[in-house]
Amino acid sequence: MAHLLGAQALHLEYPTRVVFDEVSLGVDAGDRIGIVGRNGDGKSSLLAMLTGRLEPDSGQVTMRGGLRIGVLEQHDALDDDDTVGHAIVGDAPEHVWAGEPRVRDVLAGLVTDLPWDGRIGTLSGGQRRRVALAALLAQDLDVIALDEPTNHLDVEGIAWLARHVKTRWTAGTGALLVVTHDRWFLDEVCTDTWEVHDRTVEPFEGGYAAYILQRVERDRQAAAIEARRQNLARRELAWLRRGAPARTSKPKFRIDAANALIADVPPLRDEVALRALATARLGKDVVDLLEASVAYPDPDTGTPHEVLHRVEWRIAPGERTGILGVNGAGKSTLLGLVAGTVAPTGGRVKRGKTVQVATLSQRMDELTEHLDKPVRIVLDKLRTTYTFGTGSKAAELTPGQLLERMGFSSAQLSTPVKDLSGGQKRRLQLLLVLLSQPNVLILDEPTNDLDTDMLAAMEELLDSWPGTLLVVSHDRYFVERVTDQQYGILAGADGAGRLRHLPGGVDEYLKLRAALPVLERAKPGDSSGSAPVREPDGLSGADRRAAQKELSAIDRRLQKLQGEIGRLDDRLAAAHDDYTALLALQRDRDALTDETARLEERWLELSEQLE
Repeated sequence: MAHLLGAQALHLEYPTRVVFDEVSLGVDAGDRIGIVGRNGDGKSSLLAMLTGRLEPDSGQVTMRGGLRIGVLEQHDALDDDDTVGHAIVGDAPEHVWAGEPRVRDVLAGLVTDLPWDGRIGTLSGGQRRRVALAALLAQDLDVIALDEPTNHLDVEGIAWLARHVKTRWTAGTGALLVVTHDRWFLDEVCTDTWEVHDRTVEPFEGGYAAYILQRVERDRQAAAIEARRQNLARRELAWLRRGAPARTSKPKFRIDAANALIADVPPLRDEVALRALATARLGKDVVDLLEASVAYPDPDTGTPHEVLHRVEWRIAPGERTGILGVNGAGKSTLLGLVAGTVAPTGGRVKRGKTVQVATLSQRMDELTEHLDKPVRIVLDKLRTTYTFGTGSKAAELTPGQLLERMGFSSAQLSTPVKDLSGGQKRRLQLLLVLLSQPNVLILDEPTNDLDTDMLAAMEELLDSWPGTLLVVSHDRYFVERVTDQQYGILAGADGAGRLRHLPGGVDEYLKLRAALPVLERAKPGDSSGSAPVREPDGLSGADRRAAQKELSAIDRRLQKLQGEIGRLDDRLAAAHDDYTALLALQRDRDALTDETARLEERWLELSEQLE
């Protein structure tokens, strides 16, 4: 494919540390590259250098002539006095931008609920983020660089963004660079993954699942050095292969190899033991919402507006539930009913006598009184040890050991809380909530500011937590990983939210949302229009059957090729003294390897068509 931009021997250094040393990379047309790594390792700096917003100390970035690059930064530069419409399409006449399918798709996916002539200064942070993203995607660009694009997007918005960027360049003429901790988005969108670590950038083929598989194999070779990192990665791989759904986009023989690799990995959670312990701590009664409704007065008319309608939900001890819903659907109100901070206006809430609810909020209220104290002083006021896990896996851990498991070094224990990074504050907040020993834990957007390794560490910690867990998060991967079931809040004909169990998880939720009647919305700039709707695409029945047949044939051929390559390897080992035989065998092996590569590429093409 055509080369778009590249980096040669990049070196970036700050007064206290070297960020990158001799980094060389390339981006070709059709690439969709996810950039992952620990907080502070240089992901955003790498994106800034590649897009020309940051000059490296040495080395150079080369670009194809006339290359058009657009960047979504973590903080928008929108003018507060500008309007939503002008920020997105500028001064272009309506007949120009309205005639562009790309622009109509962006408007339908991101800003149908925003006033076209509304001022940017009146929007919330999440709404501003969507306007900035829409303004970028509405442009005709060759390379798009996104820095944490899924922040402030709900599950539905993230699913739309994934669909949009996958079909953005149908002829493979452009490229995507994305920094995000949303593992579902990485796996759904990316063809390659770059891991930023230890002053370098290591490329991996495939999305997050393939990256985890390759990283596990790398870590297994350096187990003595990366023992802790390896264990987290292997648990992630176990989830990817055993969880719902398994997502490794590889031919069957490679999936079999992955399953063999994790054969000795125990289940993520001992659900029976955790539920028994939770019942012992909570009793049989936790929180029951019995026909509970909540209504708030309309700020303009004063008439009651019902947010939740006759919710019936009996929460069990040890239950692990994810709550899905668009922004404003009533998720926070539902959690408030459970926590006791919101009173029902209809029905009732029945609460068990031993229930102790703790909430991990987005505001980090737990840290407010500790901002000027070093982390060590905050820990000194806690209990000596805490028990995590059950049965033979139960372990007595000190607060310091728990902090170490969440990525804190001993040197950071002397750092005042106010000087910690956003991710470090988030991890400390979680530990303070867990160490208060609640038996019902509510997590409200817990994944903000955490990198993928720290998310894995948080998930491992929650695996051994014995209690009832309720999670609200737009991070689809996290919800599916730490909960055993999901509920959705879906609006009825009267606009009030109704709680619905989702046996099919997030996929079922998205299907239900897509099946809702399309509400008549004002088209931007036209009060009588409606939002543009994307037509569904896909293979016909005959084409799908043909593709599935070819996919099965390729699977069989790939397995046969692996056997032939294995036999050739045995013959190569036996012929180590016969130079002529070695050359002939190596030519045969190279031919089989080339055929394998061609078939794998075709396998992946067919898999994408069948999705």
